Amino acid sequence: QVQLVESGGGLVQPGGSLRLSCAASGSIRSISAMGWYRQAPGKQREPVAVIPSDSDTKYADSVKGRFTISRDNAKRTVYLQMNSLKPEDTAVYYCNALARDYYSDYDADYWGQGTQVTVSS
Repeated sequence: QVQLVESGGGLVQPGGSLRLSCAASGSIRSISAMGWYRQAPGKQREPVAVIPSDSDTKYADSVKGRFTISRDNAKRTVYLQMNSLKPEDTAVYYCNALARDYYSDYDADYWGQGTQVTVSS
């Protein structure tokens, strides 16, 4: 099994910054794409940023120019640097990984537990 643990969420004022981290652990054979999703109250979970195995990053239009996704394959960790935060960024942020463990021939989706990001004055 693959486990994902997020950290770095919290309360920040508009215009502030936060850096989220997500570390993968377990019987990992390989990790393909990793990404961040978020879910605001009353809304569906939506993709924020993804970084495939080819490192061709993709961002939601609402965060382009403000958020940066990166990954450290040696540490099996993905990061989300969030700058110029807005109240509408308030949500639970979830880490996602498309990974394969040692006991499977196929990739599967794994999710973290989520970390709360609140942007408010």
